Amino acid sequence: MSISEPTPSIGLTTISRTVASLAVGVVHTLERAVVGEGRMRTARGNAWEAVCADRARADQRAELDRLVAELTAARAAARRQQRERQPVA
Repeated sequence: MSISEPTPSIGLTTISRTVASLAVGVVHTLERAVVGEGRMRTARGNAWEAVCADRARADQRAELDRLVAELTAARAAARRQQRERQPVA
């Protein structure tokens, strides 16, 4: 009696993982070659960029809030002046 072992087959998933793994390796190597070792993106660098972007958005929101408050105050002052100029009926 001969027991035949099942032949390992390569599935679509295995090929996809292999291709993805090779692609990541190529991109990583290419980034090192083009950008340079010292300027490669890292998790720490990405986190710092995110913090800076959040701060910039917060500054922009604060500036917009300040402008809206300024416009609201100017509009209210203009309405008060308009009411003071109108004769009382």
